[in-house]
Amino acid sequence: MAESLAVTGSTKAERYASLLPQIHALTEGEPDFIANLSNIMSALRYGMDFFWVGAYLVKNGELVLGPFQGPPACTRIRKGKGVCGTCWEQEKTIIVPDVDAFPGHIACSSASRSEIVVPGFSQDGEVFIVLDVDSDRLNDFDETDRVHLEQLMRRIEHLQNGAPA
Repeated sequence: MAESLAVTGSTKAERYASLLPQIHALTEGEPDFIANLSNIMSALRYGMDFFWVGAYLVKNGELVLGPFQGPPACTRIRKGKGVCGTCWEQEKTIIVPDVDAFPGHIACSSASRSEIVVPGFSQDGEVFIVLDVDSDRLNDFDETDRVHLEQLMRRIEHLQNGAPA
């Protein structure tokens, strides 16, 4: 298990390319899903210098806050509500350049300005987790983030589903 991260690169794509293999190494061999999620959230927050990073887990028909890094957050979100609930309902990644322009945005922190939310799927094809990443800058997420965070979500799905990654 890695004890520290060394993220290198001058572009966002280079930083992701440096970080994602380290996250794989960090989680390899650890069977506890919550422990792995906790380390993944920390690695993302500090490796990419995000404002807030967290996982919401589907439990009893709602999203419930899981491991996260950053200021305190909303603990429960209904399906179809806010960016996370909409991601869950639509079963697709959502990039929000300006959270104030997103209808029904749930403002857990007034410092959050843009957001990307990525769903994760169980072996039976149901959304079981939503990765939420916030920035304190407008229009901070793009296709590069989508591609790499969806790649990371495949790792998270494997960790939960017990499949080899």
